[in-house]
Amino acid sequence: MTIPHLTAADGTALPAIGLGTYRLNGSAGVDAIGQAIRAGYRLIDSAVNYENEGAVGRAVRAAGGVRDELVVTSKLPGRHHRFDEAMTTIEESVFRTGLDRIDLYLIHWPNPNVDLYVQAWRALVEARERGLVRHIGLSNFLPEHIDRLVAETGVAPVVNQIEVHPYFPQQDAIDYHREHGILVQGWSPLGHGNDLQQHPTVVEIASAHGISPAQTILAWHVARQVIPLPKAASPQRQVENLNVFGIPLTDAEVEAITALGRPDGRLADQDPAVYEEF
Repeated sequence: MTIPHLTAADGTALPAIGLGTYRLNGSAGVDAIGQAIRAGYRLIDSAVNYENEGAVGRAVRAAGGVRDELVVTSKLPGRHHRFDEAMTTIEESVFRTGLDRIDLYLIHWPNPNVDLYVQAWRALVEARERGLVRHIGLSNFLPEHIDRLVAETGVAPVVNQIEVHPYFPQQDAIDYHREHGILVQGWSPLGHGNDLQQHPTVVEIASAHGISPAQTILAWHVARQVIPLPKAASPQRQVENLNVFGIPLTDAEVEAITALGRPDGRLADQDPAVYEEF
């Protein structure tokens, strides 16, 4: 299966859907990630704090000839934002995967109260220059954080991974990123653990197209040029989640799903302006 790509301002192209790997650990994680690669996934999302970089790396190494097609992602935890610690952490990420590089490395959260994310960003820039990583980006950063990074370093991220789902559609953030040529990835794109897939609006649109509620939500992401990162361990769900690029949602249907947004729509009230992740 061929996955479309989206392109950032600097020319970096990323697959338009990826595999979330949170809690895909150990041998079971290796098997699930390997299945996903065989199914056609080419963007694999991990993080130091997921404690599964080893499983991701093992699955990627076993995938053989498709390695150059894969975008393996990891993320720097908040406890290692200081420059020297960040560099060591990135090196350790590469070592744990057993790969010659990590394709995309992100700062997991800005932790603005600690105020070391500029140091962390400088470390990611150096890691890219050293060839430890190919591309660098952010996760959970607000526009003001991004503006500061660019002002102080002159280097813009290729991507920002943020919470996006119909209960929290983030239209203003998406508009900002599009204006600046920064790709948006959406974590928990299916609204992990809530009733989103049972919502009457989603169910009605799914029925009209003869698809599942999950496919409907993922097609909504695709229509908004957000790269969703659904996690799925079963081969059936992995394939179902990939089959969303030919679903012709109308503008009215996209707008109806977007209208499900709520002021309190965050899944766990993790506001990057105040939330601290270590």
